[in-house]
Amino acid sequence: MGLGRDWETIIDRIECRYESRLHFRISMSHPYGFLSLLPPIIAIVLAILTRKAVWSLFAGLLVGSLLMRHGNLANAIYDLFEVHLWPTLIDPGKLRVFSFTLLMGGLVGLIIRCGGMKGFVELISPLAKTRRGGQLTTWAMGWVIFFDDYASSILLGNTLRPVCDRLKISREKLAYIVDSTAAPIAGLSLLSTWVAVEIDYIREGLAGIGDPSGFNAVELFVASIPYRFYVLGSLVLVALVAIMDRDYGPMLTAERRRVADDGRRSVGDRVFLESSADVEDAELSADNVKASHWINALGPIAVTVAVVIALIYITGATALKSKGVPEDQLSLRQIVGSADSSVALQYGSLVGLVVAVLLCRFQNLLNTRQIMRSIQQGAAVVIPAIAILWFASALSRMTGDRDAGGVVSINESGEQTFSHRDQRLYTGAYLAGIITDGEGSGQASMTLKLLPTITFILAGIVSFCTGTSFGTMGMLIPLVLTLCYNLLSAGGEAVSPNDPLLLATLGGVLAGAVFGDHCSPISDTTILSSQACGCDHIAHVITQLPYSLTMATVAIVLGTLPIGWGVSPLVLLPLQVVALIVILMLFGKKVEENR
Repeated sequence: MGLGRDWETIIDRIECRYESRLHFRISMSHPYGFLSLLPPIIAIVLAILTRKAVWSLFAGLLVGSLLMRHGNLANAIYDLFEVHLWPTLIDPGKLRVFSFTLLMGGLVGLIIRCGGMKGFVELISPLAKTRRGGQLTTWAMGWVIFFDDYASSILLGNTLRPVCDRLKISREKLAYIVDSTAAPIAGLSLLSTWVAVEIDYIREGLAGIGDPSGFNAVELFVASIPYRFYVLGSLVLVALVAIMDRDYGPMLTAERRRVADDGRRSVGDRVFLESSADVEDAELSADNVKASHWINALGPIAVTVAVVIALIYITGATALKSKGVPEDQLSLRQIVGSADSSVALQYGSLVGLVVAVLLCRFQNLLNTRQIMRSIQQGAAVVIPAIAILWFASALSRMTGDRDAGGVVSINESGEQTFSHRDQRLYTGAYLAGIITDGEGSGQASMTLKLLPTITFILAGIVSFCTGTSFGTMGMLIPLVLTLCYNLLSAGGEAVSPNDPLLLATLGGVLAGAVFGDHCSPISDTTILSSQACGCDHIAHVITQLPYSLTMATVAIVLGTLPIGWGVSPLVLLPLQVVALIVILMLFGKKVEENR
C-alpha cells in the first residue's frame, strides 16, 4: 500500500501544461510526464545490454503497467496480459501481419529444400560476382518492391540471403541494406501503402489552419520530397557504402568476420534451415539438396508479388466505392492509398505457398511428408521474430494515445484529453508538447528558422521511443504544420504552399519518423528486416545505428539547418553526397585491407 501511495504522489506532482493556438491541443496536465519515457527507454537499453529482445520488451511493458497502476503489482500484471498483450495479439491487422510472416517463413523453407533457392543463386551469379555487385543488386531490387515496406523486407531478405552468403556479405550488412531501402522507398512512392496515411495526416494539419486557399495535401506531400534529407540521403549512403566497399564501426567488424570465415556464418547470424544437425531428416538440409530450376524459387515469389498488387488494387477500389466514390473518378493513387495491405500480404503469401507446393509435387522434388516438414521448419524459424513483433507492438500501443477503437479523445474545445490514462502512457503527447510549449503565451521555445531541425529531431525521438513511424507522423504532422503556418503568418503576411520553411518542417517530420524507426530495436520494420535476413536482431540494430546517426547528422548540418537561412535543397542535396563520400573516405576502411 505504501508503494502505491508513493507512486501516486510522484505522478500527481508532474505538471506539464501544453497550450497553443493549435486545433489539436494538449491543455490538461500530462498524467505521467517524463515517466512516460521510462518503459521504451528501459526496453531499449536492456535489449542492447542483454541482447534478449523479448525479455527486454516484457520488462518495459511491466514497468509501464506498474506506472499506470501506481505500483500495484497484481493489477499491473493483470493489465499487462489483458489490456496490452492480448488485445495486441488479436488485433486483425497484427494477426494478418503475423500470418504473412509465418506463411513467408514456410514458403522460404520449402523453396530452400526443393533446391529452388540454389537454382536462383546460380541464375543471379553473373549479376553478382563480387561483394560490390551483391550489395548493389540488393539495393537495386529494393527499388523494385516500392509498394510496401513489409513486403520489401520479407521478400528481399529471404531471397537474397543465400546470394550474400556465397559472396561473403555479412547478414548484418544485408539487413542494413534491406532495412534502409524498404521504408524510404515506400515513404517516397506515390503508389505505396504509406501514401494515404501520410497525405491524410497532412490533410488533418491543413484542417487545423482552416484549409487555406491554394493548399493541397497531395501537392504538399510531393513538394516536401526534396526536403526529406535523411530519407534521400539514406538511399544514397547505402549505394556509396556498396560502391566504395568501405565500412566503419560494428559493421566493419561484422564484415571482416564474415570474410575471414567460410562465408556462411558470423556472430550476428541466425541460422535459417542451413544445418542438417538442426533438422530430423538430413536429406532435407539445404546443404544436401541439388539445385533445381530457378523457377521453383522465383515462380512462387513472383506470384506472391502479383497477388499482393492485385489485392491492393481490389481492396482499395472496393473501399473507395463503399464510400460512394464513382468508379470513373478512381485514381490509381487513391486506390493504392485506400487498400488494405495486410489482407493483400496475407493472401498473396498464401497463394505463393500453394504454388510452391504444386511445383514441388508436379516435379516430384519432394514427397508430401517432406513438403509439410519443410513448411513447418520454415515457419518455426520466424516465430521468435513474431514474438518480438508482438511485444514491440504492445509497447507501441501502451505508449500511444489511441483507445481500443483507435480514436484519440478530444473534448469540445478541440483539446486532447487523457481519459485512458489507466491504459495509455501518452508518450508521444508528452514529447509533442515540447515543440508547442509556451507558444500560446507568445514566448515561442524556438525560432522559425530552427523549426525544421527541431521537428526532425523530435520526430526521431518519438519514433525511436514508440517504434512506429506512422504513429509519429499522426502525432506530429498536424501539430507542426499548424505551428509553422501560425509562425509564418504572424506578421499578417500570406503564406505560400511552396514556402521552403513550411515544406522543410513537413519533410522534417516525415524523415525524422523514418530515422527513429531505423534506430529503434522495437520498430516493426527493423524486426522484420533482421528476421528475413537471418540476422540476430540486436546485432542488426547495433551495426545499423552508426550509419543512421551519420546520415542524420549530415541531414541536419547540410539540410534542415541551412534551409532555415534560405539555402536551396538543390544546393544542399549534392553537398550531402559529397559529405558522405568524404566521411567514408576518412572513417571507412576497406573490408579486405590489412587491419
